[in-house]
Amino acid sequence: LPRKVDSARGEDRALLAADEGHLPGPLRGRGKRPGLRTVGPAVTHALAANAAIRCLTGFLIFFLAFLLRVHPMTGQSAAVSLGIVGVAAGAGNALGTAVGAWLRSRAPEVIIVTVVAVVLGAAVVAAVLFSAFLVACLAAVAGFAQALAKLSLDALIQRDVPEQVRTSAFARSETLLQVSWVLGGAVGIVLPLNGTLGLSVAAAIIAAGWLTTVRGLLDSARHGGRTRPRVA
Repeated sequence: LPRKVDSARGEDRALLAADEGHLPGPLRGRGKRPGLRTVGPAVTHALAANAAIRCLTGFLIFFLAFLLRVHPMTGQSAAVSLGIVGVAAGAGNALGTAVGAWLRSRAPEVIIVTVVAVVLGAAVVAAVLFSAFLVACLAAVAGFAQALAKLSLDALIQRDVPEQVRTSAFARSETLLQVSWVLGGAVGIVLPLNGTLGLSVAAAIIAAGWLTTVRGLLDSARHGGRTRPRVA
């Protein structure tokens, strides 16, 4: 073969490294590492929708605990009334977990939009036609929505968040949801014990979460979650 075939003239030196830590000093740090802001809009909107649901459940727990103690269900004691609402919420949560396991990660954005819309409708009906039965139904729907929306959020984090920060994203999302629950409970404590007023506030909480996230979630679902996260 001609001598020029094996010539290295004009070629650049290549350095192979398993990760950035193995690069020499001048080359280290050139690439941007993913950070916690390296998430797509789907995760951000899903987290906001989940925060609204968690705020609602915190609100219902504390508000109904005081309301039913003063105004129990017809023919029932305060303890029995609270028990009925608690069982309804637990049954809804268990059903949401079962449905989430069945659906797995199918269209999580659409699932979140749907369950938030359902709980919003239940809250509006319970506020307008306030009754003990509707309060129990709202508790069940809220429990169902909380479980199913959380599973969908987890699926989105698993899909869209880089592996390097995924564990931290799960932890911080759970922290935000817990804070939302506490804030909802605080609102439930300070409100006067008026059923219609309280459930109107509950409807407003979930409406705010739905209206501010529905468009972003549906856009993400329409594009199949292909929106690339930005690098922090």
